[in-house]
Amino acid sequence: MDPRNTNSEASKMLLSHAKTLTLHTGNLVNRSRLKKKCPGSPSEELQDCIQASLSDWFSTTKPPSKQDFPETLDCSIPEATDRISPEERDELRVSVKLFLCESVQSSIGDAVEMVCQALAVSQLDSVIIAPPWPLDGEGRSLAHLQPSWKELEALVRSQKIAAIGTSDLDKDLLEQLYNWAQVKPSSNQFNLASCCVMPPELTAFAKEFDIQLLTHNDPKELMSAATFQEALREGSKDLNIADWRLEWVLRYSIIVKSRGIIKAKGYLVSARKASP
Repeated sequence: MDPRNTNSEASKMLLSHAKTLTLHTGNLVNRSRLKKKCPGSPSEELQDCIQASLSDWFSTTKPPSKQDFPETLDCSIPEATDRISPEERDELRVSVKLFLCESVQSSIGDAVEMVCQALAVSQLDSVIIAPPWPLDGEGRSLAHLQPSWKELEALVRSQKIAAIGTSDLDKDLLEQLYNWAQVKPSSNQFNLASCCVMPPELTAFAKEFDIQLLTHNDPKELMSAATFQEALREGSKDLNIADWRLEWVLRYSIIVKSRGIIKAKGYLVSARKASP
């Protein structure tokens, strides 16, 4: 029997029984298959990563033993991951941006724990949160952000995260968050696609309260439901994946402090099967 057919059947069985799915792309800096591509946007990069990682994982999946069907399917390739040794930890900075696709606060703790385990670290240097804001820009309020921020603050107190930041807050909302929060935001990302220069009032406020302003080019919606379905379908060779929903996407970078170069970069993704 062709091993590829056996692997495909194993994948179908595992995917049909699983209720949640997690995926880790491994270190993209070293994955030659992905390095050859030049994605035009973060969304395209993520789509390529999901497709390639799933394809690699499915091609090596062995048939499960009888009735051995885990509820959580971990589509990760350990040998593609660069874990951080204790000897080099102080020389590296681990930065994370967490995109929440659904308003499930427990996802934040799950995502942080997952990346810490994957990289073999006990603490992340910084985490920037990107909550599921309304795409039309309306409804952005402190109340919308507070549940996620409380979860981040708890992770700071438990020393899982050293510093926490925000994404795409204007001056008024950043000021409201700063005044309310027990753990103050250390940074705020700003998308220059919406404006060619930083708003002066935002710059002034950030300078006064020592908040670092960073730029990014992530779209308002990192990955749509349709694009995620397409990436799964391509990566799993057209298996039936129409009922999977994206929960969160975590992007990490490992930077050598003394040289300012990226040693590793990758994505972790979590999805769940929609209730029938």
